[in-house]
Amino acid sequence: MGSLEPSTAVHALGSVAESIWLAVEPRLPGLSVEVLPQIDSTNSELMRRARAGQTTPTLLVAASQSAGRGRLGKRWRSDASALTFSLGLELAPADWSGLSLAVGVAVAEALHPTIQIKWPNDLWLHERKLAGILVETASFFSSSSSSSGTASGEPGARYTVIGIGINIAPRAAEGLATPPAWLQELVPGISAAQTLERIALPLVVTLQAFCLSGFAALAERYAARDLLSGRSVQLSDDRTGVAQGVSANGALLLRAATGLQAITSAEVSVRPSAVHDLAKAH
Repeated sequence: MGSLEPSTAVHALGSVAESIWLAVEPRLPGLSVEVLPQIDSTNSELMRRARAGQTTPTLLVAASQSAGRGRLGKRWRSDASALTFSLGLELAPADWSGLSLAVGVAVAEALHPTIQIKWPNDLWLHERKLAGILVETASFFSSSSSSSGTASGEPGARYTVIGIGINIAPRAAEGLATPPAWLQELVPGISAAQTLERIALPLVVTLQAFCLSGFAALAERYAARDLLSGRSVQLSDDRTGVAQGVSANGALLLRAATGLQAITSAEVSVRPSAVHDLAKAH
């Protein structure tokens, strides 16, 4: 099954909006599910709305994005061969560390047992990038109660936008730093709409669990899908070492010449220094 025309993709996504709302709204009271044919960025749109005081929980899906964004300002090219959406909601976890890893766990588990998580925010399949995650937060709120059960304005609460882009159908590798993978390799014929149905509720459930218990409660599930564990890696500042999993708060543990170091997602990008160095991975 190849990519769909934008109008067809919008119709297909729209056809599952109600079933997603029915499944998720009891966990997120006041949720709206919206499908757009095109937008610059679903993350950018939800942040714009939040600045205008619109902070009710929203699942915003776009058939195409003209200015999709990834981590560190990288562009995420989006068309009808991919599923791109953002979930905006207010969260107040005791510790924000490891949020992007928790999102990765939720999405990977919802999709297929063989999907791995590349710290800090990508999903990989067979050494190729399948999906990306971008989490953004801001400290502005509505006057209503938060969907996560906390009052707006509570200390530590923030409006949070979680953007996810997943390759569904085959796509060209031209212009990409990492060769792409696509979900139809694992689940032939699956559509963007069906993929969204698989993800929406597990994502919300995992986010709420994260707010209650932090990343530590998800660490074992993350470890089962850790792409980098036991592998030689090189950081963006040219440090090298062997990845030793992650800490209880989601920091990458790097065994370097100077000893064990904890690397946070704000400090570095990480890429395998040897793509086929899988001996110690799993």
